Amino acid sequence: MTPSLDRRLARMDQRLQSLLGDLSAYDNETLNRQPADGGWSALQVMHHLILAEEGSVKYVKKKLSFNPELKPAGLASGWRSFLLNFYFGLPFKFKAPPGVGDGALPARSDLKETSERWLAGRKAMREYLEGLPPDLFRKSVYRHPFAGRMSLEGMVKFFDGHFERHRKQIERVLGEVAGKG
Repeated sequence: MTPSLDRRLARMDQRLQSLLGDLSAYDNETLNRQPADGGWSALQVMHHLILAEEGSVKYVKKKLSFNPELKPAGLASGWRSFLLNFYFGLPFKFKAPPGVGDGALPARSDLKETSERWLAGRKAMREYLEGLPPDLFRKSVYRHPFAGRMSLEGMVKFFDGHFERHRKQIERVLGEVAGKG
């Protein structure tokens, strides 16, 4: 794994721990409450993020199991990664792809179980990435559903930006639903 990727994963893990600490102040009833606009509850947002990370790593594992011919991750890959993360700063709402959207999210869940699943997934992802040969980090291995092919570092940058966008969503949802009975 590249040193920059290792640092990004460590920073992402710190932010996840911080979010989980913040959410521990709420009961499951509040965390499962959907906002008035019918959007996702805080726990549903968490499941969306978990499914996106798990699905992406599963895709990479399957892709690499075929020993594919991979193109170098050049300027186009970096540009796609940049555009994807630029999108996260925009105030627009986009429909989630199948498998990580409304139909895949539980109506109710538990913070402890959800947190354990997310932390285990992050640990497994790190271990998997650490075990990959260094030359794979210079290849276009990952395919984002909208942005297309990018490097493994681009994939993790996507996770980072995706997390930050939805962390803000969780804060907005809790600001609206907390205190409602």
